[in-house]
Amino acid sequence: MPDRDACRAAMLRHMPELVATYDQLVAVSGGSDRAARFLATWCPPTYLGGCSLAALADETGVRLVRNYDLSPELNEGLLLRSEWVRPVMGMVEFLWGLSDGINDAGLAVALAYGGRSETAKGFGITTILRYVLETCETVSEAIAVLKRVPSHMAYNIVLADRAGDSASVEVLPGGGANVMPHAVATNHQRAGRPDRPDFTRTFERHAHLLGLDAKSADLHKGFARAPLYQDRFAEGFGTLFTAEYDPEAGTMRLIWPYEQWHQSLERFEPGTREITFSANARLPGKPAALATGGPDWTRAALVDWCEVGRDYAAGNHKSVEYYLSKIPPRSPACGASW
Repeated sequence: MPDRDACRAAMLRHMPELVATYDQLVAVSGGSDRAARFLATWCPPTYLGGCSLAALADETGVRLVRNYDLSPELNEGLLLRSEWVRPVMGMVEFLWGLSDGINDAGLAVALAYGGRSETAKGFGITTILRYVLETCETVSEAIAVLKRVPSHMAYNIVLADRAGDSASVEVLPGGGANVMPHAVATNHQRAGRPDRPDFTRTFERHAHLLGLDAKSADLHKGFARAPLYQDRFAEGFGTLFTAEYDPEAGTMRLIWPYEQWHQSLERFEPGTREITFSANARLPGKPAALATGGPDWTRAALVDWCEVGRDYAAGNHKSVEYYLSKIPPRSPACGASW
């Protein structure tokens, strides 16, 4: 991984508007070399995921909807409303990056893994999405950024804005982006064969998205059913949440089978939600008995990830099991907090 100076130089070259925020975060994290390199996400290790995305504008409004498909043990489970360069609200990854979000201009964005594990020189995509929402107001402005700022891996991005514009963009390893004809995305790109397409069902999900017949206000309903909804939590591929963004209203909601959480940029209300993913069933739902033995990986979202980041920055490596062991015990069920 590049050294501290190279990481900051890359940030200054490609995302200068974020440098002041980056410097502050490095200082808050202790100012170590490790913290500076980690937070820059310049040429990071590979990281993967699933996800289905779609955006739609019609007479009922504008919506961007995503299913976040991943192992529960890897989910950070943090919805953050920040005001660094501008007001932004979204789901956090890599401590300050975003997997999806919306800003005060009504620009909404979400990512999906592009299906190929090859890497090249570039930034982690979650930092790029943070940059997009901090600096852009429209889909066209965001596309220009995605074409200019290099990503270290292949990702698919779906965008929508307050004016009703939407797009799906294939971001390529090392730089470059292709705008696709429809504002939907799963886990493959036009070129190259995706990893494990049968396991992820990426082509089936993509075809299903193209065939959805719904008004924008009802778009989220299709994401609650197969093949878009994933229930293979034990295999590391379950839908941890559905996020629906309304660019016109500047609002979002997180949707689970038994609960919804509405939030607004203007009237954001801090809080927590604990969602149970059944360990011995295929659907998330009410608490279920866990198999005995071993750590409860599905509670990883309850870990204090700020502590993990501080320890990592200080070079004090600990296993995830250590942080899991610090979570207060409760009834035998598994969950994640937002």
